[in-house]
This record gives sequence, structure tokens and C-alpha cells, in this order.
Amino acid sequence: MTGSACFFSTDFLFGRYGPTVCIIPSENIPDKANTMIRPDFQEYLPSYYFSSVNPHTVYPKLQCRLKAETCIIGGGLSGLCTALPLAEHGHEAVVLEAARIGFGASGRSGGQVISDYACGMGEIEKQVGLEQAQWFWQQSLQAVELVDERVRKHAIDCDWQRGYATVAVRPQHWEELQQWHEHAQRHYGASHYQLWDKAELKQQLDSDMYQGAQFDPLSGHLHPLNYTLGVASAAAEAGAQIFEQSPMTRIEPYQNGWLVYTPEGSVECKNVVYAVNTYVGLNPIFRPLERKAIAVSTFIIATEPLGARTKGLIRNNMAVCDNRHILDYYRLSADGRLLFGGKDNEFIDNPARMTELVRQDMLKVFPQLADVRIEYSWGGECDITANLVPHFGRLTSNVFYTQGYSGHGMAITGIAGLAVAEAILGDECRLKPFEQLCQPNIILQPFLRKLGSFLGSKYYQWKDSR
Repeated sequence: MTGSACFFSTDFLFGRYGPTVCIIPSENIPDKANTMIRPDFQEYLPSYYFSSVNPHTVYPKLQCRLKAETCIIGGGLSGLCTALPLAEHGHEAVVLEAARIGFGASGRSGGQVISDYACGMGEIEKQVGLEQAQWFWQQSLQAVELVDERVRKHAIDCDWQRGYATVAVRPQHWEELQQWHEHAQRHYGASHYQLWDKAELKQQLDSDMYQGAQFDPLSGHLHPLNYTLGVASAAAEAGAQIFEQSPMTRIEPYQNGWLVYTPEGSVECKNVVYAVNTYVGLNPIFRPLERKAIAVSTFIIATEPLGARTKGLIRNNMAVCDNRHILDYYRLSADGRLLFGGKDNEFIDNPARMTELVRQDMLKVFPQLADVRIEYSWGGECDITANLVPHFGRLTSNVFYTQGYSGHGMAITGIAGLAVAEAILGDECRLKPFEQLCQPNIILQPFLRKLGSFLGSKYYQWKDSR
């Protein structure tokens, strides 16, 4: 089992209307009432990422009626990674974003770009067999290379850095990591993986917490908001029409396609792509998606710049994640801050409390940072499937969806978007295998979902501690 930036991790931090916990400077924590985000909130929340965002386009509201071949609902990476290949093939694509591009998960995640899937290849093998699982493995590697290719092709300034380590906290975690390493070498040809014992890891990571690590030189990390905005710019340059502050209010069949409404406009289209993860329930056609993914809370803190201490902390500038179920994930920013994330507790919504809890976890890893100030703290929700298997495909012949990345979205959104775009263009070879993957249904009643998430978190905390 590999570690994942899943919180069970980081990659898609958002609630049904935005984050459940506001991004906050630690010195200026607002009261609880002000930490909830209204459904009509349209602007970026302050985070470390927003404080360091590149100059970027502000896209207009949709204020007219448009006709296009495909309407994509959601301006995060899922939607943008669908729009880009469509536009590059001359296909008319419209992207509707309820707030701002990258407002939610895509612009506020941990920023890890990771191969493999959150469920691990074992679950994929169980469902489709080893031979077909090898195809899925190659797709996950291609997902990382797509990020690299797009960064280079479109000159996206997003601090893209190769290098990622899965670290083992306890002896049993180290055994699991070694077993996966051997399996990956034998069955997936993962010769790029490096296995480091405690001493070798210590040469790169200034922490005494771990038993060893598996280093992946191909995976890595980046500035998620700048990357998302860069993909948006590339899609727009290729011909996609992007609209911000244009939430879908309703959708109805129209002729041989669909009519998608926003508060001030509409889009007449043949195809709809629903790329909003857990923002489901606006129309009965999307209701089946609600049974396949659940929102799990996660939190990130950013320290003040560490200056000369930075190089000694993570010497090769890799991203790091442990292989527990309820895990820690962290990396250095381009300006030398430590970004540290984790936690999962549905019943703590006090930002100050969560900031301190994540800081305590950081100090378990790096006790030498006890004197370091926390300058930013933010949180939200990661959508996960019950078995952590990604969930994308189609609901009807011309309604597609992407969700359930379970913390691996920075990379896998690229493959999801490409698979959906290719299917719209007439090639279903990449999408069909993903449609065959199974995800158990999740209970719909909100309180029971929340309680189940909480109890599941406690169970995995207990399991991790054994």
C-alpha cells in the first residue's frame, strides 16, 4: 500500500458551498459564525496560495444565451482538464464556475502530484485482475507526466518540483511499504522507486519519526492555485469559453441535448460534464453521484518563511506523506515555508482549535520548529469514495461526470478530463475501463454520513496506532 495525500488527504479541499472552515491567519481568527461560507460567496478566500497567486485573468459572468457542443459545470481541475483537450481539438466547450477558477479544492489542496491511486493497486487488482490493473497503473503514471507536459508546454509558473516520499511511522507500516515496493517492482515495472531505510531517509528528512521511506522521483508537488489558473489560461487560449460567478441553477432536456441555466444566462449544448465533486443534488439526474462520494474534512497550516533552516529540513525538497489511514502530508513552499496538513474530524469546526491540533502534529514530526510562527491556516473537505476508488464516467449517453479522487486529484484529474474529452470526441477506450470500477454506495442521510465519517476516522486512528 502506498501513502496517499488523502485524508484519508489533501487534494480536494472543499465543502458543498466552499470550505467548512475558513482560511485564516492564525493571529486573527474570526468568530465561529464568520467561518462558514455562504452559498453565494464568490471571491477567493485568503490562503497562502492566494497570497502568492500569479497575475491572472478574471473571467466574466455568463449574461447571455450561448450555444456550444459541450457545457462543463465546474471550474476546478476536473472541468478545466476536460475543457483543454476539447478546445485543442476545435470542440466548442463552455466552462461554468460558480465562484472563481480554482476557488475550492483545486486551488487550496496540499499540492501533491502523485502516481498510483488512493485505494492502492491492490483494490484495482481485486476488481479487474492484475493484467488490467497494469493498464490503470500506466494511466496513473501518465497523469503525472500530463502535469509536467502542461507546465512546460504552456509555461505555467507553479513551482513544479519532482520528488515525493511515502514514509512509514510504525514497524508494521514499514513492512507494508516494503511489501508494496517489491510488488510494484515485480508486477508494475516500477524501477524508478527507491527504498530508503531510516538512516538513508534521515539524510534527506530531518525527522526521527519514521522507520523508512519509498522515494518516487517522478511524482512531486506544485502551487495548486497557480497551476489551476495556468490550465484555465491554456484552455481559454485554445478556444474554451470560461465564465466565473456563474453557478448552474437548473438543467433541463432541450431538443437532443440540454439547456443549462445560470442566474443571468444559459447554455444550449449537446453534452454536459458534471465536474463538481460533492456539489451534487441540484437535479435528479445527478442524484446517483451523491451515493458514491462523501466529504471528509482536512486542514493545512503554513509556517512563516524558515530562512536558512529550510534546506536542512527537507534537503531534496520532496513532498512527504506517511502511509497511515489518517495521515500527515507536508512539503516546502517556494519561499521556504513548511506547508503541513492532516486531521479529519467532522465535529471540530473551531479554526483556532484545528490550527493548534495540526501544529501539534507538525511538532511531532519536527519538534525543532516549536518556535516557528503559523501564518496561515485553512481547511475544507476532500471527497472520497468508500473504497477510495476514483469515480468518473457517464450517467447518460451525453452526461459525463468526474469525482472521487480521494486525495489524488492533482494528477488524476488530468486523466479523468482526458478520458471524458476523448469519449465526447468519439474515442471511449480510456473512459470505459474506469466506468467498470465499482464504488460501494454511501448512506445519504446527512447526520448519519457525518457520524459515519467520524466513527470511521476514530477506527482508523485506532488501527494506525496499533
